[in-house]
Amino acid sequence: MFRKTLLLTLLLALLIAGCAPAAEAPISAAITLTDGLGRPVVMNGAAQRIISLAPSNTEILFAVGAGAQVIGRDAYSDYPAEALDVADIGDTYAGLNTELIVSLKPDLILAAEINTAEQVKALEDLGLTVYYLKNPNTLEEMYTNLEIVAQLTGQDPTKLTDSLKARVAAVDEKILPLSSRISVFYELDGTDPAKPYTAGSGTFINLLIERAGGYNIASDIEGYPQLSLEQVVAADPMFIVLGDSAFGVTAEAVAARPGWENLSAVKSGQVLPFDDNLLSRPGPRLVDGLEALAKLLRPGLFE
Repeated sequence: MFRKTLLLTLLLALLIAGCAPAAEAPISAAITLTDGLGRPVVMNGAAQRIISLAPSNTEILFAVGAGAQVIGRDAYSDYPAEALDVADIGDTYAGLNTELIVSLKPDLILAAEINTAEQVKALEDLGLTVYYLKNPNTLEEMYTNLEIVAQLTGQDPTKLTDSLKARVAAVDEKILPLSSRISVFYELDGTDPAKPYTAGSGTFINLLIERAGGYNIASDIEGYPQLSLEQVVAADPMFIVLGDSAFGVTAEAVAARPGWENLSAVKSGQVLPFDDNLLSRPGPRLVDGLEALAKLLRPGLFE
């Protein structure tokens, strides 16, 4: 009798379990964030189909672990290599392919400061969700941007930001005790060798030169000024860093410029090429740029 009762109990339990509704998959919580234009951006959940309109945004998306969610990127997004496999939606400056953008059915378009407010509005008028990510002014603000993009995409940036902060702290540990700074001229564009463009105060290039133990000879000028030969000669930098080396500018070409041959950096052979993408794209590779600059200016500290 006991065995018969037990069997009936088990059969009843199985029947009840079979009739119970299946557990529902967790629903991603709604997200509301204010973007860099001061607009509230509302999403039903973490974005799964993302288009990036700037190289810095693309690098951030892949760095926080959302690379597989990127379905479109601007023509200048070339890092990481996996980004090249994503649909090219056009040139921010020459024109975006809005027809392709709409056809990709994104649930988020990530814009940056290289995009105009008019571009953002035009995309929104097509019924698309656009988040405008403002450029950071400090490394700390860059970490915040990583956290924002991670929240928009349902990723956890903790491991990434902890690693970046540790790497910056390792550079600071070696550089901050130094009492002297090395004078640096950072060339952005030497198309006009008599008045090349450089980076002054308020730029990440200036910030990272100083954090790497250098003194930017253009730090008293805001933005991206052109410096005359007279200004460069008067400052007589110990290092000339060629951010325009990717465009074919070489140390030999700099030394051949009239009046440049007597500069300390030229005479000592400290006219050096540099990957400007590490300093001009406000994403996680800014830390790579800081490390590279520090090793360039203070090689003895980083052997």
